[in-house]
Amino acid sequence: MVLINEHYPKLPGSYLFSEIAKRVKVYKELHPEAQVISLGIGDVTQPLAPAVIEAMHKAVDEMADSRTMRGYAPDCGYPFLIDAIIENDFKARGIQLDTDEVFVSDGAKSDTGNIGDILGPDNTVAVTDPVYPVYLDTNAMAGRAGCFRDGLWSNITYLPCTPNNNFIPEITTQPVNMVYLCYPNNPTGTTLTREQLKKWVDYALEKKVLILFDAAYEAFISEDNIPHSIYEIEGAKQVAIEFRSFSKTAGFTGVRCGYTVVPKELNAWDKAGNEYSLNSLWRRRQSTKFNGTAYIIQRGAEAVFSQEGKKQIRETIGYYMENARIIREGLESMGFETYGGVNAPYIWVKTPQDVSSWEFFDQLLNDHQIVCTPGVGFGQSGEGFVRMTAFGKREDTIEALRRIRNGGN
Repeated sequence: MVLINEHYPKLPGSYLFSEIAKRVKVYKELHPEAQVISLGIGDVTQPLAPAVIEAMHKAVDEMADSRTMRGYAPDCGYPFLIDAIIENDFKARGIQLDTDEVFVSDGAKSDTGNIGDILGPDNTVAVTDPVYPVYLDTNAMAGRAGCFRDGLWSNITYLPCTPNNNFIPEITTQPVNMVYLCYPNNPTGTTLTREQLKKWVDYALEKKVLILFDAAYEAFISEDNIPHSIYEIEGAKQVAIEFRSFSKTAGFTGVRCGYTVVPKELNAWDKAGNEYSLNSLWRRRQSTKFNGTAYIIQRGAEAVFSQEGKKQIRETIGYYMENARIIREGLESMGFETYGGVNAPYIWVKTPQDVSSWEFFDQLLNDHQIVCTPGVGFGQSGEGFVRMTAFGKREDTIEALRRIRNGGN
């Protein structure tokens, strides 16, 4: 008799975005003539930068020649990409990293889920609420979350982020071993200042807590006092792992590339008190369970940091952030209460008249043929909100606002 991982049946019925896709599919089948506009799942719509495409074409040609073709990629990334990452994303901000502290992968979603492989099942976990569902679901799969009752996991410490505290999570008084922080935040689009993030680093240093810092949206930051990396904070290398992604920064959702930084100063312990390097453990995990990101993709990612690539990607980010402004200001002009959309491509929208998140989702879909993301899908503190994204096409973004303003489609 084969035994299952008994933590899997504890998971809620479906992944949030799968449920959204199912509802939209049903609606389209019933209304095949409907022109549905998605402001929901955060997939990109603009093409890859020309510099990236050129680099990938060149890499494809190299693969057609026995003298230049590449086989298995290095488990943790090609040196040419790692050097470009360090030079542009960190050294340019005064952060020093060694090449063996950067691990190239197929994206931040994979790494934020897989990082739990090197962390013991008895660790206690804290998450902001609302929260990106992958953090919770993968810890539940590993047995750290406990039981799911009334929308909450019994062994998870929740850090509410609401208008009442300006979406700034308060440092918990509960004993925890791991804290997930995502800034700029998905789903609320809000941020932490350098001073606010320093409080978390100081807390982690004092309590020997591991911070899992998701910086997938750092390229969208426009304000000066918002840190792009947790390593801008003194001492963070001793307590934090940082996750980055090319998916939204450079539109790599269809080709997949990201990276994770695990400093060599970062340690953890076994139950006997013996100290271990998390950098070494993660390297061991990746060399065993990850087959490396494709050469063609890594050449494309390298081009993100070229002079032409930087310019082209800044233009694309500017395009999306203009969409964010259109959504934010358009909804505010209609009386909606909104947050985010300044340093992130997400706008967090309060539903009208205490309508629930899923009720408002259904209203927008059925009355206006617009898809959003119900806030409650990100946690109990997300009830009464929906998330809208700026990743659509400009004409669709404008049309969606017109439909909402005019009360129809």
